[in-house]
Amino acid sequence: MTLAVLSWARVPRRRDVLTASARAIVQLALIGLALRGVFSAPLATVAVLVLMLGAAVGTAARRLAGFPAATRSVAVSCLLGAAITLGLIFAVEAVIPTTRTLVALAGSVVGGTMTACTLTGRRLADGLLRRWDEVEGWLALGATPRRAVVDIARDSVGEALVPALDQTRTVGLVTLPGTFVGALLGGASPAGAARFQVVILVGQLCAQSIAAVSLAYLLGATARLPAPRRAVSPPDRPAPTR
Repeated sequence: MTLAVLSWARVPRRRDVLTASARAIVQLALIGLALRGVFSAPLATVAVLVLMLGAAVGTAARRLAGFPAATRSVAVSCLLGAAITLGLIFAVEAVIPTTRTLVALAGSVVGGTMTACTLTGRRLADGLLRRWDEVEGWLALGATPRRAVVDIARDSVGEALVPALDQTRTVGLVTLPGTFVGALLGGASPAGAARFQVVILVGQLCAQSIAAVSLAYLLGATARLPAPRRAVSPPDRPAPTR
C-alpha cells in the first residue's frame, strides 16, 4: 500500500521504502538473536552500545556531509546526549539498573540523538542558505562567525525538537508508544508500563536537547555555506530574440 500511494503521487521514495523495510526485518532479527547472548554475557553490552552509537553517528553524519568535521561533531553530540541522559536516569534510580534496561533505554535515547542531530544540521544548513545575507551583514560589521550564525543556530535547535515535543505532549491521547504497548504485552502493569514510557519520553527530550544544542554550537561558527548547499549563480543567457 505504501508503494502504491507513493507511485500514484509520483514521490521518488519507493526504493527507500523497500530497502528500509528489508533492513528493518534483517536488523531486528539479528539484534534479537544477538541480545540473547548479550543478556547472558553482560560484558557484551559494551559492544552493543558502541554499535548503536556508531550506526547513529554514521547515519546522521551522512546527512550533514556539507559541514566541515560533521562526523566528529555528530559523534560528540550524540555521545554527550546519550551519556548524560542515561547517567541521570540510573543515578536517580528512575529504573532498575540492569543490562536489559540499559540496552532498552540506550536504543531509544541514542536513536533520539541521531534524529535531533539530523534535524538540527539540516535546519541549520537551510537557515544559512535562506539567511546568508544576514550572516554576511553581521560579518561585515565585525561580528565573529559564531555571533553571525547564533540566531539561525537557535532556530535550528528549536525546530529540531518539535517532533519530540509533539510526541511527548500527545502521548496517551493520540498515540500509545511502542514501549508502553510492549511492556503491557510483556506482562507489566499499566502503571509500570506508563512509568517506563515516561522515563523514555523525558529521557529522549533531555538527550535530544543536549545533542541538538551541542551540534548547533559545534557547527554554528561557520563563515561559509555548507558545501552541498552553496548557491550557484546561473550562467548568463542571451536575451531571447524574436
